[in-house]
Amino acid sequence: MSSNQRKRLIGLLLVLFVCLGTFTTPFRSFASFPEELRLFTGQQTRLQLVMPVSAQVTVNHPEVLKVNGSAEHSFQVDLHQPISLESYKAGQAEMRLKLFGAIPLKTVKVNVVPDLKVIPGGQTIGVKLKSAGIMVVGHHLVAIAEDKKTSPGEEAKVQLGDLILKMNGKPINDVSKVADMVKAAGESKTPITLTILRNNETIEIQITPAYDTVDKAYRLGLYIRDSAAGVGTLTFYAPDQGVYGALGHVITDMDTQTPIMVGDGEIVHSNVTSISKSQNGEPGEKRAQFSKESKAIGNIEKNTQFGIFGKMFNAPEHSLINKALPVAFAEDVKEGPAQIYTVVNGQKVEKFDIEVVHVAKQEYPATKGMVIKITDPRLLEKTGGIVQGMSGSPIIQNGKVIGAVTHVFVNDPTSGYGCFIEWMLQDAGIMLRPTEMEQPEELKAS
Repeated sequence: MSSNQRKRLIGLLLVLFVCLGTFTTPFRSFASFPEELRLFTGQQTRLQLVMPVSAQVTVNHPEVLKVNGSAEHSFQVDLHQPISLESYKAGQAEMRLKLFGAIPLKTVKVNVVPDLKVIPGGQTIGVKLKSAGIMVVGHHLVAIAEDKKTSPGEEAKVQLGDLILKMNGKPINDVSKVADMVKAAGESKTPITLTILRNNETIEIQITPAYDTVDKAYRLGLYIRDSAAGVGTLTFYAPDQGVYGALGHVITDMDTQTPIMVGDGEIVHSNVTSISKSQNGEPGEKRAQFSKESKAIGNIEKNTQFGIFGKMFNAPEHSLINKALPVAFAEDVKEGPAQIYTVVNGQKVEKFDIEVVHVAKQEYPATKGMVIKITDPRLLEKTGGIVQGMSGSPIIQNGKVIGAVTHVFVNDPTSGYGCFIEWMLQDAGIMLRPTEMEQPEELKAS
């Protein structure tokens, strides 16, 4: 056998040994051993390397994290046995493992966040949202002569989706007050200066009202709106912080599909009167009602890609359980059985079985964190799957709140997307990640 053939054979054998090694328990446990870990205060977890050796473990902040129950900075551990970690107080700690006290083996950064529990929702709520300005939702023509029509708004290049923040320097978010300003400007033949928010930039536009010879009034040639109303589902109430999250998706204007910037608003209890069942290609919906006199149970301060958020100082009524449950970090969500809490009749919150069929790895906020499938025969019989108005229904797995329903698959209404609860908590002002963790620039604006 030539030397080249020998080298080739040795190389093939080495590759074979490496490939075989990847299937061994020590290799798999080493590969899956985390580099970063998050724990709530008072939480315990176990890590295992399954290696028949001892190692030196060093913990820089044993007051934050205890390893194998020890408060010492440095000591020996048997890697053939699981390593137990227990968090004691919020903060950051680092655990280093070295073979023979000298060869670096593994380093684990541990972030400990304050313990957090929330009361899961499921209640159907009415949403009354007032925008931070006047929303432009369309253009219309003004008859200025028998054979001539024009739209001052279109000529001034006011666009659909624009948010009028001020008129002649005065803040405005009430449609009923626009007519008087337009009349005054028309009669004095002076243009109105509109301060407009467009694509997160503020611009000023001059617009001159036109006299409508049919209606005998001055017009801007714009269709405008200052509020929106609808129904959705409450996701959680955090009693210690006095905040809530709901819906699981952004509220957009029905005509322009642009997100509504919140001026103020409130949520109220709502009553499901009937359900239009989902079918392939045609999602159903919950039909619910609430009165204008309904007592507010919370205000609306934010409208984000994960829903609406605000203050709620008392636990909402009609909860399935009044006990607060722990929440799960995104990395702790697993494929497998889970439940959703939601209303299908009246105001009664019920628990229904689902399956988490896929979990995405997300380091930064994104809505499609998991794919879920309705498996409960009762819910399938009643709704056909996920229906409009069910978004925001909390998802519970192993006694923890893990997320919320966000979207339905149009061609398969038994399935849809869910978001991780930690992104909703973050928008409610509750951080589960270190605040110094910077997000990429392109994600900050979302």
